[in-house]
Amino acid sequence: MADDTRAGRCHCGAVRFEVTLSDGFNSIRRCTCSYCRMRGAVVAMAEMGGIKILQGEDALTTYRFHTGSAQHFFCSRCGIYTHHQRRSDQNLYAVNVACLDGVSPFDFAEVPVMDGVNHTNDTGKPTRRAGTLRFIPADEPSSP
Repeated sequence: MADDTRAGRCHCGAVRFEVTLSDGFNSIRRCTCSYCRMRGAVVAMAEMGGIKILQGEDALTTYRFHTGSAQHFFCSRCGIYTHHQRRSDQNLYAVNVACLDGVSPFDFAEVPVMDGVNHTNDTGKPTRRAGTLRFIPADEPSSP
């Protein structure tokens, strides 16, 4: 696999996939919309066609809300969110980095948080960065 192509799966292993990240982990983010706030996933982007379901397509279920344009995919057995088709760009998928083999959301010291409450498709304005989520491991001294 190329450096930007990763294997992934849900928690129970029923769903297995391969994804080619469009900009590696440079595109990681979180979102402040009502749904993403509850889900809490860190995601990375993949172009349309960049996700190949290798196993368990029949185990995937979807959820849509608000405008219904974003389609969120979950394993129907273990409930883990694997990816979603983005509302702001239907040609992109956001992939849960925690589902990628050898990757943890805690691998990233800083994760940009995008303003999903004031979504670009609702406001007509460019997407605004709402802030930054930081992870500081307990075994490292924290900065003042």
